Amino acid sequence: MTIYPFSKYHALGNDFIILENCQLSNSKLSQLTLSICDRNTGIGADGVLAVDYKSADQPVARVINSDGGFAEKSGNGLRIVGFHTYLKDRRRKKLNIRMNNESHEIEILKADDTTADIKCLLPEPSFDTKTIPMKSPSKFMINAPLKIGGLNFPVTCLSVGNPHSVLFVEDFEFEWQELGAEIEEHSAFPAKTNVEFVRILTRSRIELRDWERGAGPTSSSGTGAAAALSAGVMTGQLDRRCEINFESGAMQLFWDPESKLIELTGPVTLIGEGTYYHS
Repeated sequence: MTIYPFSKYHALGNDFIILENCQLSNSKLSQLTLSICDRNTGIGADGVLAVDYKSADQPVARVINSDGGFAEKSGNGLRIVGFHTYLKDRRRKKLNIRMNNESHEIEILKADDTTADIKCLLPEPSFDTKTIPMKSPSKFMINAPLKIGGLNFPVTCLSVGNPHSVLFVEDFEFEWQELGAEIEEHSAFPAKTNVEFVRILTRSRIELRDWERGAGPTSSSGTGAAAALSAGVMTGQLDRRCEINFESGAMQLFWDPESKLIELTGPVTLIGEGTYYHS
């Protein structure tokens, strides 16, 4: 029996368990994640954030989805690690977090003991199919047809540090979860893909439903919000500053035309802390 202290947070319902300085191989960490994320026999979460505090200047975070697979990036995860680090040392309202070998700036805008509004910077989006990665004869897939079950669905594919496919819809009165699961596993995506269904309300306000690779439907997604904004700008439907609304609440995003980075601002909440026993 091994004992793991943990903290659990959520960002608009997208919940993660933080494990500090967890010195496990990837395969063992994957097994631990499957166990601890189970909502019936474990703590329950969309994923685990394994945070290494060996470097006091820059924590290093790994993202493991609830299915045990590793993800390259998580916008909500970055903000959660930022709040967790702030609670350890409240003098640090600005810090850098390393995720997938990239450094990300985090700023605590306001906070108390359990809640915070936090801004993080996500990398410049790439629409190059090789970068996503995506198997396609085209260099870009912007509002281009993707065949599923004999039907063509217009998608915009991109990477914001992890792969995304964005579909613009008139409403959510269809089996979007089923379609999201099919697109995630589509043979065009060798590393699978996250899927966003976007309903445009105005040029600066949208509604979003997210199907997350390795986790299924999630209450919110930071990188999903960034992908939706980027796809909307590239297709001429959205301004660079936009409010992204999930059923659980809203995030504010801005795609800076000068730095090319995406500013993501939204709430984070500490749910609780405890000890997990894993055999």
